[in-house]
Parts: sequence; C-alpha cells; structure tokens
Amino acid sequence: MADYIVGLTGGIGSGKTTVANLFADLGITLVDADIVAREVVSKDSDGLNAIVNHFGHSVLLDDGNLDRARLRELIFNNNEQRLWINNLLHPLIRETMLKNCKDALSDYVIMVVPLLFENGLDRLVQRTLLVDIPPKLQQQRTIARDTVSAEQVKNIIGSQATRAEKLSKADDVIDNQGEISALKCKVNALNTFYLKLSCSA
Repeated sequence: MADYIVGLTGGIGSGKTTVANLFADLGITLVDADIVAREVVSKDSDGLNAIVNHFGHSVLLDDGNLDRARLRELIFNNNEQRLWINNLLHPLIRETMLKNCKDALSDYVIMVVPLLFENGLDRLVQRTLLVDIPPKLQQQRTIARDTVSAEQVKNIIGSQATRAEKLSKADDVIDNQGEISALKCKVNALNTFYLKLSCSA
C-alpha cells in the first residue's frame, strides 16, 4: 500500500508520458487520470449509467459503449450540461485514482494528471513534478506527433495554466529538451529522492 503520491504533470507535447513510463520501468506504479477517466464511463459502469439516465440512449454506440463524439456535441457550447458532466465525473475520477494509489504495491505512486494544477488535484499529492519544455518546442512536438494545426495546438496550450504558473507551483521540474539518456538520468535521480521521501513519510 502506497501512501506517498507524486503528481506528475506537463503541458501537451512536453513528454510526460515518456517520463511516466521511465518511472514505471523502475517498478513504480502509475495512476493515469486519462485512463481512469475512460474507466469510470466504461460499459455498464455507474458513471455511464448516470450519463444515459441524464442524456438518453443517444449517447451510446451500438455496442453499449459511450459515444464520445455525441456527448461532446451535447455539451459543446452548453455550460450547464458541461458543468453537470464535470460534477458527475470529477469526483468519480478522483475517488478511483485515490483508491488505485492506496492499492499500489510500490513504495510511492506517480499520479499522472495533465491538468494537475488547473483542476486543483495537486491537493491530493505529497509532491508535484512538472515536465517542462519551451512553448515553441511544445508546439513543434505536438504538431509532429498528432498532425494537428499550429492554431489547434496554440488553443490547447492557451486553455492550460501558463508555463510560469506551473513552474511556480511545481516542487520538482524536469527539463525535457535533451536526449532520452539525459531524461533517464534525471528520472533515476528523482526516483532515489522519492524513495527516501516515501520511507520517511
């Protein structure tokens, strides 16, 4: 059972998934908010049943899974419905993530949350780790990876906390502009540090 949680975050294209996987390679349990967000609305889940009761069966695909595109249509430009969805899902996601952290067998847990500071989830963790790169590199990497337009990437970056805000809030920062070998060294050093912290917690 792990009681020490490190919240890992970073803007789009920063490489937080790569960093998270390097921690996983060292035997550290990952609890990923994006994965949990999908789990809480999986087929026959309480979350999905609540959505169907609220919006009707039009939000379901033929196989009984959530039609995400249809749900996005229903809440797009509708603040009331978007608020309803957030009020339903955020507590479910938070509760499931904390349970998964408690069930983890590693000495500490990495909780991967893209909007850690924006959604106030840094309150749930003992320490925060930010994967940081300059905005220009962020845009280049995201465009290359997702084949999206520069304008779309700018909009996504604009919807997240600013780089300065995240840097001011993070306990630890990994600069991810270099090679993967340098990244591995940084993760190894932080793993040693977090193991010490978790033992003394």
